[in-house]
Amino acid sequence: MHYSKDRILTTHTGSLPRPFSLLQLYGKRIRGENVDDKAIDRAGLEAMHHVVKHQIECGLDIVNNGEQQREGFFLYVERRMSGFGGRWKRYPRADYLAYPLLREMMERQTAAREGANGQVPPCVVGEVRYLDPARADTEPREFKQALTQLGNADHAAFLTAPSPGIIAAACKNEFYPNDDAYFEALTDALRYEYEAVIRAGFLLQVDCPDLALEHHRSFHGRPIGEFLNFVERVVAAINAGLTNIPRDKVRMHVCWGNYEGPHDCDVPLEKIWPIVKKLRVGGFVLPFANARHAHEYNVLKKMPMDDDQIIVAGVIDTLTNFVEHPEVVAERLQHVVKAVGDKTRVLGGTDCGFDSTAGQGRVAEDVAWAKLRSLVEGARIASERLF
Repeated sequence: MHYSKDRILTTHTGSLPRPFSLLQLYGKRIRGENVDDKAIDRAGLEAMHHVVKHQIECGLDIVNNGEQQREGFFLYVERRMSGFGGRWKRYPRADYLAYPLLREMMERQTAAREGANGQVPPCVVGEVRYLDPARADTEPREFKQALTQLGNADHAAFLTAPSPGIIAAACKNEFYPNDDAYFEALTDALRYEYEAVIRAGFLLQVDCPDLALEHHRSFHGRPIGEFLNFVERVVAAINAGLTNIPRDKVRMHVCWGNYEGPHDCDVPLEKIWPIVKKLRVGGFVLPFANARHAHEYNVLKKMPMDDDQIIVAGVIDTLTNFVEHPEVVAERLQHVVKAVGDKTRVLGGTDCGFDSTAGQGRVAEDVAWAKLRSLVEGARIASERLF
């Protein structure tokens, strides 16, 4: 894990805006149109090189591949794993049900976009297995090659992989006798991806929106105890998947869904934090920039992290084209440092990805880069005040 020895380090959460040409290719594949998979691979690789270069130019301390070679942060697994088939429509988010006019507006906007946005998740109709273990090494290897070609082979970097919980929640189980058996199969398959990231020498970030989001989706209208039981089981599954990985090589991201909406049905962080803290990770990536959760850094004061754990504080909102002023970024970081009580364990980051599902992003590419530059400048200002 990276500690800020003499300044606040900067990173982000994962996905970065994809070029329109790549979005079109992903959209064609999702719609079942004739498209050359090799053309998608080439376009994804080119886009990945582009975003790696720009992250370094922005001054980010810990970079990634922008998830350019995936059409989404987790549904890509259906092409790497067996057992998926058919489609089903998930239960809507509770806050969309509460605001029908907003829902209609967002559905119209979604229909007009290119990319994989609006992709309907598959079901699980057979045994889940990772089809080609060598495939897990491809993204890390190509990312490492990109860094080397840019003359930054030793630059601090991370790669993402999904929680078994988000796959289980989104991809309906029609094969396994119960959820625990389903979790176990997903964990065994995901272990290939988790360990491939570590073999390549990068940090692993496990993306776990399910640990908050599913409260008002899969568990909408049900007692919170049932949802917290789900969180407990997912945390246990993730820990099983990380068995062979040192804790200080892993950070996790949790959020309430990367979408613009009321979010007034979100479960409070303090409700899930005692369970989330049981994850065998060296750091947490939490959203503190958006209007619904900006106050929740105080949870870190009430229920502290372990002394060897870091927090990547989301101080940039990934759902608005406002470019945060560096002074705002600095103030947000200072608030988090005060709550944590240790400036060396606080990093600056983003609330979530800029394009978690290809075409879903609401921030223009040039604005996204401006936001990341503001993050770096805000961290510099905070560093001058704190160190």
